[in-house]
Amino acid sequence: MKSQKDTAAGQDADATAVAILGWLAGEPELLSRFLALTGVSPAEVRNAVNDPGFLAGLLDFLMSHEPTLIAFSEATGIAPEAVVNAHSIISGPFGGGDV
Repeated sequence: MKSQKDTAAGQDADATAVAILGWLAGEPELLSRFLALTGVSPAEVRNAVNDPGFLAGLLDFLMSHEPTLIAFSEATGIAPEAVVNAHSIISGPFGGGDV
């Protein structure tokens, strides 16, 4: 059985989540808020990026505030729909990951 990372869609979803993290790195106030909400320390981010739950958290964070989602989309050229699609792939159709 193939995992989601073995598919092009899964790789695109991961890349979208990592793009969010890259964008947040340039937005210190938002990054601090995201880290505070997740409990991940700045030193743990490098390892956390390999955790699907962390990637899902990045997507959730962005989708939870439309103005932030729009600002990300405008800054990166990644459409809001791509973020929603990435969230569906990483979190699963019901938001709970692999079932």
